[in-house]
Amino acid sequence: MRRFYLLFLLLVPMVFVKAQGEQYELVENINYYDTLVESQENYQKERCKLDVYYPKDMTKVPVVVWFHGGGLEGGEKHIPEGLKEKGVLVVTVNYRLHPKVKHPVYIEDAAAAVAWTFKNIDKYNGDKNKIFVTGHSAGGYLASMVGMDKNYLSKYNIDANQIAGLIPFSGHTITHFTIRKERGIPGTQAVIDKYAPLYHVRKDAPPMLLITGNREMEMLGRYEETAYFYRMMKVVGHLDVELMELDGYGHNMVYPAIPLLLNFVKEKSQE
Repeated sequence: MRRFYLLFLLLVPMVFVKAQGEQYELVENINYYDTLVESQENYQKERCKLDVYYPKDMTKVPVVVWFHGGGLEGGEKHIPEGLKEKGVLVVTVNYRLHPKVKHPVYIEDAAAAVAWTFKNIDKYNGDKNKIFVTGHSAGGYLASMVGMDKNYLSKYNIDANQIAGLIPFSGHTITHFTIRKERGIPGTQAVIDKYAPLYHVRKDAPPMLLITGNREMEMLGRYEETAYFYRMMKVVGHLDVELMELDGYGHNMVYPAIPLLLNFVKEKSQE
């Protein structure tokens, strides 16, 4: 585990830079489901969309799938400013929200979006062998669940181990508090069941970079549960997992974490 201090973070270079004359294009509101659930048809059509932001003149571009935060109850797809014009392709995803749906629909939507990416990203100059899944808070939780519980992607005949890397930003590793609320469990009562990334620790999972804010500034013990996940991944023999704690930042730590994500993507894309 590494702790990063504010001064260091300000000096971290953005590792992907815009090439001279390189042009980026944004394609918005692509439906990522082939079929609709009749009872959810209108809401599914509204929410289950993604945007693709890609460099037009590059090929085999590393792909970053970004899930927004919002406690599984709010939020909208967006591209974090630090990911624009950095030589990566960004897929940013909306998913259905509580209370209009309940678990595991959020995770199923996230998996459907990742599956769409595997099957279609070559049309946008992306490399399906370099798909990295990430997000902040609830989005980090979804990234971890899609990558750790192989059942969600197997529905689409995709092995979760094909993901090039998982980079959850301050995401639950225990069962998400909104899912606990749906089940009548207090937010202060920790649960580790099949809706917890911790439940699915395994040696052969994709490479992982876990990033949280400072342990004294984070929300709801987020650092500590992430540190336990990190430790258990080590215990089961996973050889490529790292935990970074960002001193000077609490839960809203997306900006300083983006350079770390980009460095990780560059490193793994070159292996």
